[in-house]
Amino acid sequence: MSQQETHGFQTEVKQLLHLMIHSLYSNKEIFLRELVSNAADAADKLRYKALTNNDLYEGEGELRVRISTDKEKGTITIEDNGIGMTRDGVIEHLGTIAKSGTADFFKNLSGDDSKDSQLIGQFGVGFYSAFIVSDKVTVRTRAAGHSSDEGVLWESAGEGDFTVNTITKQSRGTEITLHLKDDEKEFADDYRLRSIVTKYSDHISVAVEMFEEGTPAVEATEAGAEAVPGTEGCWKPMNKATALWTRNKSDVTKEEYQEFYKHISHDYTDPLVWSHNRVEGKQEYTSLLYIPAKAPFDMWNRDRKHGLKLFVQRVFVMDDAEQFMPSYLRFVQGLIDSNDLPLNVSREILQDNKVTTSLRTAVTKRVLGMLEKLAKNDAEKYQSFWAEFGQILKEGPAEDFANKERIAGLLRFASTHTGEATPNVSLAEYVERMQEGQTKIYYIVADSHEAAANSPHLELLRKKGIEVLLMSERIDEWLINHLTEFNAKQMHSVTRGDLELGELEDAGEKEAQEKLETESEGLVKRVKDSLGDKVSAVKVTTRLTDTPACVVAGEGEMSTQMIKLMQAAGQAVPESKPTFELNPEHPLVARLNDEQDEEAFAQWSDLLLQQALLSEKGSLADPSAFIKLMNQMLLANVK
Repeated sequence: MSQQETHGFQTEVKQLLHLMIHSLYSNKEIFLRELVSNAADAADKLRYKALTNNDLYEGEGELRVRISTDKEKGTITIEDNGIGMTRDGVIEHLGTIAKSGTADFFKNLSGDDSKDSQLIGQFGVGFYSAFIVSDKVTVRTRAAGHSSDEGVLWESAGEGDFTVNTITKQSRGTEITLHLKDDEKEFADDYRLRSIVTKYSDHISVAVEMFEEGTPAVEATEAGAEAVPGTEGCWKPMNKATALWTRNKSDVTKEEYQEFYKHISHDYTDPLVWSHNRVEGKQEYTSLLYIPAKAPFDMWNRDRKHGLKLFVQRVFVMDDAEQFMPSYLRFVQGLIDSNDLPLNVSREILQDNKVTTSLRTAVTKRVLGMLEKLAKNDAEKYQSFWAEFGQILKEGPAEDFANKERIAGLLRFASTHTGEATPNVSLAEYVERMQEGQTKIYYIVADSHEAAANSPHLELLRKKGIEVLLMSERIDEWLINHLTEFNAKQMHSVTRGDLELGELEDAGEKEAQEKLETESEGLVKRVKDSLGDKVSAVKVTTRLTDTPACVVAGEGEMSTQMIKLMQAAGQAVPESKPTFELNPEHPLVARLNDEQDEEAFAQWSDLLLQQALLSEKGSLADPSAFIKLMNQMLLANVK
């Protein structure tokens, strides 16, 4: 019974179609790669489902994809005998984009087609690429295991809506017919399509077939020419149809690796680097791992699926098997093909399986090794990786204790040594440059690179020529709480307690500090009495040279950045009062020390504290009170 319905596309699909039709690819031919890739996935999924239900094959177990053309009608048809779709599946998969964060992604599009077309490459579009060359697309499909009268016909001109109808379809699987635009009829040519299949789909493990016409019989002639029997036309595979990862590395070209990456990731840029390994012995598995060149648009979305494609004995089992890759390496794309897991493995079984744990350990080490090699051999390429994925890698030390030191070696930071905002200094380079007698790695975490680079806490260290790592990303405080040392050198915050310069501080400086403390005892007491419980303690300091005062966190207390991090996460933070440090040699502090009027003294003390808090936190709890105090003092001191 016919049940035709018209549905509107999801808003994001309309935007996507507009982008593709008007601007997306200078390289239009990749529509065929996308559709063949989807057809091959459908075959893989049927092969896996049939492991537990052989009836799904319906007596036809040889899986394949077929491409045909009709020059007169100007059509291309891509047909598979894979898993197929139900009516509900068609409406869901061909009418919406089921990707987390999609709406946000489209909000960020500028409306400038040429600029937006570069962004869309990070999005991946699959089926909708058909509309690059077509003004109408017709899909006939039937899900494996369903009766022939449960076929579905889907049709759309790509302009906002599509129709769905129930049809009779004898064979399972999906058949997509593209009605080519007048200026795209070049694609309705067998030779053109064969070259595209060979170029983009050679690595696909399912046979991609095209029809080869037969030849007529030739009769023998009186002149002595022998008769040549005719041949029947038949479907012939255009690709190697062997799983790329099962081939020897030496037999796979760079271009084949790159195309295979695009097939599994639906990314449109070449990968940065990859690693193909076959392991035999106690465990038998093959891994093919890729580091992308660009981060996908939804990398920070918590609902985003990630993980490797899992094959067991070359049979596709699942996408996004996240059990094999730790979260801090979630940008890695690729697959793992194991001979040791059961074919009917589920996500639940993978969760606490010894084979899984062992494979996860191995592929994690493999990825870290790839990154170490890249960092050592191509600093520029590694820097581009860091710009895309560095913040994610910083989650590693908290998540993966066993590999903490290796991950730490891959981290990059801005530093006072380079004077640049670019984070391109490794901890190993910092340690190599450490001064004689220096035992700590000094760092500062601030709201921005400028705030870190210009912090008063750096004044003494800069004067002594001691390098400081400048951190300004939100995750840095979290990172540093889990990365307390590197190469047996303690990480030390310049905004916390004593600088602990050790041998870097000579005897003369220590004497001067002690003398300063003795001479300033009266000032320290007066300031503490004046400020009361606004501060936990008042001290004199030699860490400042150009600034009158600063605030520091005491030992065991939360830093300003950690407080901000917890507040942003909606967590209650215990109240903490800073230690207020004064630089007695600064003219303003000397002026404060000479002030006999207690009310004016209290105002000066409060002003210096507010300034120090503003410098440290970037904001004040009551900025209007600070402005009022400053204006009051400016007026009082105008002569």
